[in-house]
Amino acid sequence: MRGEAERLLRQYLEQRRELGERDLVLDDMPVDEVLRLVGARESAASPPQRSPAPSADASLRQDAARTPDAAPASLPPAPAQRTAPPPDSAPLADAPLSGSVVVPQTERELFGDAISAADSIARIADLVRECRRCPLYATATNAVPGEGNPDADLMCVGEAPGANEDATGHPFVGQAGQLLTKILAAINLTRDEVFIANVLKHRPPGNRNPRPDEVEACHPYLVRQIELIRPRVIIAFGTFAAQTLLRSKLSIGKLRGAVHRAYGASVIVTYHPAALLRNPAWKRPTWEDVQAARRLLDATPQ
Repeated sequence: MRGEAERLLRQYLEQRRELGERDLVLDDMPVDEVLRLVGARESAASPPQRSPAPSADASLRQDAARTPDAAPASLPPAPAQRTAPPPDSAPLADAPLSGSVVVPQTERELFGDAISAADSIARIADLVRECRRCPLYATATNAVPGEGNPDADLMCVGEAPGANEDATGHPFVGQAGQLLTKILAAINLTRDEVFIANVLKHRPPGNRNPRPDEVEACHPYLVRQIELIRPRVIIAFGTFAAQTLLRSKLSIGKLRGAVHRAYGASVIVTYHPAALLRNPAWKRPTWEDVQAARRLLDATPQ
């Protein structure tokens, strides 16, 4: 058991080093020093063997392989029996890291009466279309409440509608939406099986960053959607989604790599699909993150 945990730790640290990291927030030890200590415990005659990867969408693998930090040809599946990870250093795909952000399941003080009384996803969508809680409704063409399976195990949360979303009233369409579809296919899910939403329900003019007052105005809708759907896992795509869900000011780099808890769900933080279109080197860490979400889904009881 201990040997398997050490193997996974070593693999995780090697991946972090390949991504250019030299220090981890473990105990202020450099990555190379941690690897040396881990390696000292392992037998040189028994190098770790990688298991075949779970089935995944080939196009996402090929996209990642074309980047300088290409994704490995195979990724280890979740172990049949989960082992006790070393404290403060377990791989994201294996167990929560200590120090992860934990958010209470409800934040009723944020809710207006109508939002807290909404008893279905369809009712939330109606309220969003009628919403005047911030000025964004005046410049938007359509509200974008979110869509998908109201009983989804996985919920995807992005930042805000863009031009295509504003024109259609649907979340994650256009190039970023096509990439999200591929990301979901890579973990054997379709858009119809998940619920997709944004922090903001109306498009900010010119796709500018959301303002704090706009985030606070829309936040109760998102929380109520989570309460009604009761997903087991949420993927927060991008900085604003992660910071809003986790009520944190930390950067996405610091929020990645851990399993957080928010509103009764496990939360995985990763890069927004639109960011991957601008920076293909981020496809590899995104691949790692969504594989971790898949493992959480597989490991969590129905």
